[in-house]
Amino acid sequence: MDRRKALMQMGMSLGYVVAVPTFVSILQGCADKKEEAWKPTFFTAEQGSTLVYVVDSILPKTDTPSASEANVHVFLDGFAGNVMDAKQQGDFKNTLDAMAQRALAKSNKKEVAELTQQDVEPVVRQFLEAKGKENAFAKKIRELTIWGYKCNEYVGEKVLAYLPVPGEYIACESVEKLTKGKAWSI
Repeated sequence: MDRRKALMQMGMSLGYVVAVPTFVSILQGCADKKEEAWKPTFFTAEQGSTLVYVVDSILPKTDTPSASEANVHVFLDGFAGNVMDAKQQGDFKNTLDAMAQRALAKSNKKEVAELTQQDVEPVVRQFLEAKGKENAFAKKIRELTIWGYKCNEYVGEKVLAYLPVPGEYIACESVEKLTKGKAWSI
C-alpha cells in the first residue's frame, strides 16, 4: 500500500471523527427549543405553583429579577427533597398547603390552579407577620428563598457586586464608590 494514501486516509478519518459531532451539535442547536414548564420533583403540582407565588411574594421583580426568574423555586424543591429531614419536609408542605387554603378562602376560588400572585401575596405577608409556632416555618421559607436567591449564579454575577479575581485591598473607600451600593457576591 502506498504510504501517502494511508496517511491521507488516516487524516481524513480523524477529520470525520472530529467533524461529525460538531456538525450534529450545530444542527441540534438550530432546532426550536420549546420551553418546558417546571414540574416539581418533591412537591405536588399544586404545592409547586403555590411555592412560585410565595417566593415571588418574598422577592418580587423590581429592577432585579424576581425569585422565580432566578429559579429559586426549583432550588427549594431540590433542597427540600434532598437535604431537609422528614419533619422539616412535612412542615414545608404543610405551610404551603395552609397558605394555599387561606388564599383560596380569601379569594373565594375553588382550585389552587385558579390562584394568582395577588391572591397569595397578602397571605404570605400574614404568615410572615404572625406570632407563634404555627407559622414559624414561613420565616424559614423566607430565609431559604433569600439564601437561594443570593447563591444564584446570575444574581451573583449580574445583580450583586462581583469580582471574579480579587484585586487590590482598598480600606478607606466607601461602599457606594467601590460597588455602587451593591452587596458583594458570595
